[in-house]
Amino acid sequence: MSYTLQDFAKDAHDILNKEPGPSGRERVAGKLSQLVKEDDFLKQYCENAKPGRHVIYEDPELHWQIMVHYMLEPHKGVPHDHGKSWAIYCQAIKHTDMSMWKRLDAGGENGSAKLEKVKEIKLTRGVSGVYNGHEIHSIAYPGGAVFVRVTGCDLDTIERLRYDLAKGTVKAE
Repeated sequence: MSYTLQDFAKDAHDILNKEPGPSGRERVAGKLSQLVKEDDFLKQYCENAKPGRHVIYEDPELHWQIMVHYMLEPHKGVPHDHGKSWAIYCQAIKHTDMSMWKRLDAGGENGSAKLEKVKEIKLTRGVSGVYNGHEIHSIAYPGGAVFVRVTGCDLDTIERLRYDLAKGTVKAE
């Protein structure tokens, strides 16, 4: 019997309801890896996805979301955070290169920022990564990459930071 989106949604809800912090998110990442390794899930939600970002589930009580991202074109993103929220990425098709960054400056309000890359991870099918609130990361992927992302809320509704390495600046969005 396969592990379904509905199974994952129930398990993730139960875990996050009891354990909403980083350790609970790590457990959810393990369940997300299990889901994305399922061929039925891959066929239904990833292989035939339309390009772009698509919410496939939102928890009615805790308001976290599951999205499928089908990235038609290759992309190398800038360092950013998810504000006070969090995200779990899990690769479905091809790969995503994740880079973790840390701020070297005091993080003042003047719009300047100096970052240093501290870690690189390649996500391949079924490999997950957890990015907690205010953790700075960047992503890069080839055209045709598909990943599944679970976020603590609708990220479009909260302030997040985006960094420009060449200019040494940070901007709230």
